[in-house]
Amino acid sequence: MRFPIGRSFAAAACAGLLLAGGYALGQAKAGGDTVKPIFAQKLATMPGKTMTAITVDYAPGGSSAAHRHADSAEIFAYVVQGAVRSKVNDGPETVYKAGQFWYEPPGARHSVSANASTTEPARILAVIVASDGANLTTFEK
Repeated sequence: MRFPIGRSFAAAACAGLLLAGGYALGQAKAGGDTVKPIFAQKLATMPGKTMTAITVDYAPGGSSAAHRHADSAEIFAYVVQGAVRSKVNDGPETVYKAGQFWYEPPGARHSVSANASTTEPARILAVIVASDGANLTTFEK
């Protein structure tokens, strides 16, 4: 089984570890975030769609580079620990604290995704529903 995930959201295959954008999954990157797959499951009641769950851990002061999500991807992000700054499309930059969530519509541009603290770590759980095999995330150059 292969997780249909893009550069930052690469996933582990059952037989081994995939590489994504030059980073091994679970390895902290220069941006200060670490992505870990939880599961990917094709949806029986929605043919052609897969639900994927990942965690993103942000080091204190860490962030993800600006990126876009697939035109078929709907994302629900839940803050598990700490606080995260997020700006999606033309919406305001918002700080979400543990226990809060936000929604990202299909094709969303995520210009800010960062730990709101410079001293404490943060973690989000992202649940993504997208077309089977979609490249979920494309980083801007």
